[in-house]
Amino acid sequence: MNNKELIKYALEAREKSYSPYSQFKVGAAILTKSGEVITGCNIESASYTPTICAERTALAKCVSEGHTDIEKIAVVGSLEKISYPCGVCRQFLREFGKDMLIICATSEDNYTEYKLSELLPNSFGPEDL
Repeated sequence: MNNKELIKYALEAREKSYSPYSQFKVGAAILTKSGEVITGCNIESASYTPTICAERTALAKCVSEGHTDIEKIAVVGSLEKISYPCGVCRQFLREFGKDMLIICATSEDNYTEYKLSELLPNSFGPEDL
């Protein structure tokens, strides 16, 4: 699957966001190495702390459905300025590989891509235990 197709899934997931407090919608779409696409959106809570980001929602769904073989993830937050995964999400994604591709987009035609190792250099992962 090409990046534009994966971004389209992230844009669709973004529309399902539950963000009544920040009004900042985020959608994520993960492509597994077996070709499955699994999406997630951010879900806010009035007490803020239990709020979960779109990336972690998508990854939790992946794992709960038996997928730990992540190829890449597309993330769409703002439609005007590219948004990047927060530090917690970067570390959460790191559990499943430092070389996965992270696509940060505002649209199917405006995106940047990085290896997770570029966004989280000198990271701590399973091999460090």
